[in-house]
Amino acid sequence: MKLSITRACQWHASPLCANLQRPICYSSPKLYTPLLLRPFNYSASLSDLQKWHNWAKSLLSSVGSTFSELDNGPDSSLLSRELRWLVQDAFEEPSLFPQMGFQNNRKHVKLRVDVDALYSLWKQRIVERRPFQYIVGCEHWRDLVLSVQEGVLIPRPETELIVDLVSELVRNDERFRGGLWADLGTGSGALAIGIGRILGQGGRVVATDISPVAVAVAGFNVKRYALEDVIEVKQGSWFEPLKDVEGKLVGIVSNPPYIPSEHIPGLQAEVGLHEPKLALDGGANGMGHLLHLCEGAASMLKPGGFFAFETNGEEQCKFLVEYIENCGQNTFCNVNIVSDFTGIQRFVTGFRQ
Repeated sequence: MKLSITRACQWHASPLCANLQRPICYSSPKLYTPLLLRPFNYSASLSDLQKWHNWAKSLLSSVGSTFSELDNGPDSSLLSRELRWLVQDAFEEPSLFPQMGFQNNRKHVKLRVDVDALYSLWKQRIVERRPFQYIVGCEHWRDLVLSVQEGVLIPRPETELIVDLVSELVRNDERFRGGLWADLGTGSGALAIGIGRILGQGGRVVATDISPVAVAVAGFNVKRYALEDVIEVKQGSWFEPLKDVEGKLVGIVSNPPYIPSEHIPGLQAEVGLHEPKLALDGGANGMGHLLHLCEGAASMLKPGGFFAFETNGEEQCKFLVEYIENCGQNTFCNVNIVSDFTGIQRFVTGFRQ
């Protein structure tokens, strides 16, 4: 489990942005507007902003390699990049800061939050080890910018490969484009949205999650990318919301909780203290949810249907393949292990007989 350090893509313009000036509520969970979508309702003097920036740099410099040595957390180099990203998201003209006053004789800068909030956010990042994605309210993932907040797992770069696997499958076999897919434990809706954009109007994706916060955030992200006609988000545990489509799915994908319970306390603080345990803890050996997904896929997939599950890596992949081959009663075929971008065996894929 690692945090993304890439911020290459942009949040695309949308009429929906006009309605994002305050927290949005679908039902009970509150959805907080990502920082880069908030209006520039604040301003501050250049001297005050320079003072904040110097303080923020001093605070991150004091970290050095402490977090990295302690629990594989961020070092001061990564935190410096995150500080630049915070300026980019919060300032109207970030590229000119902090020299803009000398170049343009300007005395004030427009901001999306006030200066006190900037102090608070950066203190949360360094002192409390709150993930940067929660600080700014979004994660850049593939060519998407997804809203995230506490209670929702931050999507990881390695999970992107599942979308690539589905894209290749659809490209080689059009039967998978027009069918019904399921993204189980959708979290922010990352996989559902990535796959939904591949399918277009021809197919459908049902995204399920037991967490009401995740369901609300995923629903927001689905609307953000205008995919309401393609993706339906349902609350419930794994296959429970899908009882009416048993045996009709052409594909199932999932990035389930797979961290062994005893390993949770050893995770870096950003993950172990802040991300939802519900989305991390896979039970005694981390395999409980993965085995449940395999068993459910046997009845939920139509003949020829495809599955792709993310695991904790090498040993879990091998265990899952052996389980399918020894206990699956020839339910699945072409079961394979696929490595992630770093070469770690990460995914198990296969087809319903």
